[in-house]
Amino acid sequence: MFRSLPARDPLPALAVTDLCNLRCRYCMPDGVEKLEREAVLTYEEFLRLAALFAQCGIDTVRVTGGEPLVRKADILKLAEKHNDVQFAIYTNSTLIDEPFCKEVVRLGNIAFMLSIEGTPETNDARRGKGHYAAVMHAMDLLKEHGIVFGTSICYTRDNIEAVTNDEFMRFLCEKGAHFGFYFHYMPVGNEAAPELMPTPEQRKYMIDRIRYLRSEECDIPFYPMDFQNDGEFVGGCIAGGRNYFHINSAGDAEPCVFIHYSNANIHDQSILEILHSPLFMAYHNGQPFNKNHLRPCPMLENPELLQKMVHETGAHSTDLQSPESVEHLCEKCKNYAANWQPTADEIWSHTKIRESRYENYKDWKPSQPIEKYEGRHHNANKPRRSIEVRSVK
Repeated sequence: MFRSLPARDPLPALAVTDLCNLRCRYCMPDGVEKLEREAVLTYEEFLRLAALFAQCGIDTVRVTGGEPLVRKADILKLAEKHNDVQFAIYTNSTLIDEPFCKEVVRLGNIAFMLSIEGTPETNDARRGKGHYAAVMHAMDLLKEHGIVFGTSICYTRDNIEAVTNDEFMRFLCEKGAHFGFYFHYMPVGNEAAPELMPTPEQRKYMIDRIRYLRSEECDIPFYPMDFQNDGEFVGGCIAGGRNYFHINSAGDAEPCVFIHYSNANIHDQSILEILHSPLFMAYHNGQPFNKNHLRPCPMLENPELLQKMVHETGAHSTDLQSPESVEHLCEKCKNYAANWQPTADEIWSHTKIRESRYENYKDWKPSQPIEKYEGRHHNANKPRRSIEVRSVK
């Protein structure tokens, strides 16, 4: 059966670079080599991608890296050329300055997600001395200029309380951030540290904590979203083009920003061809990867499935710095998955799920007329898609 674009547009994430001015612990090793120019997406290719996204009804693009603002001039030109697209930039904050903020205000279609990991101590322990101060400066500039920004927070076994306690949440609000994404630490890459993955007890705490912060019982005006633990609201894994996919700075189309395997590239394939590529189709045919949406990921909670999909589709590693075999990656997740399963299944047994049109799996049909789900969204009939793009200078 021919696969059309999903019922809701995928949100693409685009990496504009693999370069970064930081060397965060367990992220980017020392001595990262700059890619050859011909291997990097050019500004002209960004323009072509933006046009392709628009043709597919995609009006939001997440911009990642590396550190995307090493290409801030290209990003500003792209945002000006495509002023009907909203660009959400995931940044370490260090390159945000006064002149840049003035340009962002002039354009009006750029928002920011700032990386921060709790206190000066917990943050700088992983991101390097002085990073916390740089984030504070960036927040002050963005707030002063009225620019929308939120947070992008990686929670680990070491920092989980520091990035979720009341004091920290109220502090973020005072600085001007009122929403943010939480990301479970993923042991991706040869330099990764599996010991940073949260314990089952910590992940259960995170589930309870996020839901409390969003409840009417909480008076903190901050809305958190948890990429790993909010599967019940989006029908599990959204990757592989179901509602999201990632393009790295060399143009490789990856199912997810954390899954560095592919057999498709934007240089010689259209978006529809990418969605029909072997690995993306394996995602499409396999979702949901687990009926328990607190175990949604084919890597973290179901590592045998990612290993099977990569082998069967012939996908290759797209890690631009240190290619990692799928066996090496999945081996790091096996104990975690086994330890998390009993807790996840216990929580899930008490979770009531409302079926949603969002569950656009293969051969899925709603049990009730779709009109039931149009509800509050005045534009519910218009498909929306999101893509993530990473850059290289």
